[in-house]
Amino acid sequence: MPEFKYEIVEQIGVLSENSNGWSREVNYVSWNGRDPKYDIRDWAPGNEKMGKGISLSKEELKALKEIINSLEL
Repeated sequence: MPEFKYEIVEQIGVLSENSNGWSREVNYVSWNGRDPKYDIRDWAPGNEKMGKGISLSKEELKALKEIINSLEL
C-alpha cells in the first residue's frame, strides 16, 4: 500500500471525545501535498493515527452549512 502524507494546517475544533482519548475533530488538512481541505474525522491523541472521515472543499462546506442551518434542531 502506498504511503500518504498529511499536514494539519489548522486545527479548527473538537466535536467530541471518547473514553479512549480519540477525538472527532474539524481541521484544515493537506493530503499528499495537495491544497488543504476542511476535514472531519476521528484522531488518536497527538494526531498520530486517524479514522475514516470526510474532506470537503470550501464550496462543499458552504453547502453543508446551508443544509445544517435549514434543520430544525
